[in-house]
Amino acid sequence: MSEPIDQKREPEPLEQLSSTDLYVDGEWVPATDGSTLETIDPATEEPIVAVAAAQADDIDAAVTAARDAFPDWRDTDPDERGRIVYEVGRLIRDHADDLAALESLDQGKPVSQAKSDVIGAARYFEYYAGAADKIEGTSVPVGPEQVDYTVREPYGVSAQITPWNFPGNLFARGVAPALVAGNATVVKPAEQTPLSSLRLAELCAEAGVPDGVVNVVPGFGDPAGKALTEHEGVDQITFTGSVPTGQRIMTAAAETVTPVTLELGGKNPAIVFPDADLEAAAEWITTGIFTNAGQICSAADRAIVHESVHEDLVEKIVEIAESTEIAPGSDDADMGPVVSAEQLEKITRYIDVGTSEGATLETGGETLEREGYFVEPTVFTDVDPEMRIAREEIFGPVLSVLSFADEAEAVEVANDSEYGLVAGVFTSDVTRAHRLARRLEAGNVYVNKWFGDTNQTPFGGYKRSGIGREKGLEALDSYLQTKNVAINVDGDADLPGS
Repeated sequence: MSEPIDQKREPEPLEQLSSTDLYVDGEWVPATDGSTLETIDPATEEPIVAVAAAQADDIDAAVTAARDAFPDWRDTDPDERGRIVYEVGRLIRDHADDLAALESLDQGKPVSQAKSDVIGAARYFEYYAGAADKIEGTSVPVGPEQVDYTVREPYGVSAQITPWNFPGNLFARGVAPALVAGNATVVKPAEQTPLSSLRLAELCAEAGVPDGVVNVVPGFGDPAGKALTEHEGVDQITFTGSVPTGQRIMTAAAETVTPVTLELGGKNPAIVFPDADLEAAAEWITTGIFTNAGQICSAADRAIVHESVHEDLVEKIVEIAESTEIAPGSDDADMGPVVSAEQLEKITRYIDVGTSEGATLETGGETLEREGYFVEPTVFTDVDPEMRIAREEIFGPVLSVLSFADEAEAVEVANDSEYGLVAGVFTSDVTRAHRLARRLEAGNVYVNKWFGDTNQTPFGGYKRSGIGREKGLEALDSYLQTKNVAINVDGDADLPGS
């Protein structure tokens, strides 16, 4: 009797990976010394797979491959570059479900949130593809005796160091504009979450990106990240992550005079006025702080609430927090685990700090009695602006609620931070909204919503929250340098500075 035919099954997330080696010059290669790192499932605390861990020699090989590939990619017709980059986006959409499952397994977030990240990654490639043949210089009217114009040229090799909170999405956010501008790239994903970056490198190759133009080298900050940021063959650095790491990268980049784009931390205020829609404000703020378990640099960390509506809003926020379903990412609940044991320890330490400093724990604050790195959505009230939980980035599902008496105090409290990434204003007064948008010291201001930035809008911070802008057409400035060309037509000699 013949064997029964197996019913069609959904593929396991790891089945889409051809290899977990380094991806250098179009080839899968092990680390030179055979080193590996284990990526851990944050929902079970069990190893997922061993991934090659790049050493300094591997970084050198990847940078060399990128330098060798750069001239041909730079000289590829812009419309052809655009078609290839657009094809990457199409392939990401074709594989969106598999990529989301892989991202959810590796990072821990609910699979629907991972799917949103993946579609956003596709959109970056699609958006920047359209700009490939529209990168233009200018003609400078210096007079009849000289023709003067500018051209925009790629830097060369772009080093991209991506974080663990949105690994696939931020791979696309940096690689897409870098490629469109004509650069070659070396990507070092965070050691906690390398899997989606390896798969995306493969999709880039399938789309027609030449060997050596996209290289992916998982590894630890030392030696891999250190070797990459200090490498003399790197022409531009893009980093997303913590302020201390950003400062170290700036120091290393200063030695080689390498330009950097840094998107760093935040301690972001959401100001709620009495005329706001409190139901909507509570929904937006809880979305802003509990999405991805609060592991977002633009999270709504601080709710700064007018004293007349403080109690009502806190009640609504607590109700949402206590109804938040927590489960492994594959269960697609409201919130998954945090990414690692280290991150869980950091978050719980801050919860203890908040309590010891005298803040009131309204809800949450506990880890779950189960395998995995799970912590409850947590809300503190009676928070003083000088408390550590109001000043330091926790990077977890912990909301600090402060109160204010008038608009001037609200702005003062909001701006009293070393960070300046995003801020939010909830009000029905459009004049007030515009007034605060001018006065808030943040690179992005949301009005009556949260996460208001898109692929098309520039994103970056004031103060210690970063340098430069990601997203939108402005991001291309990070990957292009300007050359001026002055052609003598029939003029006399000029002196410098004339």
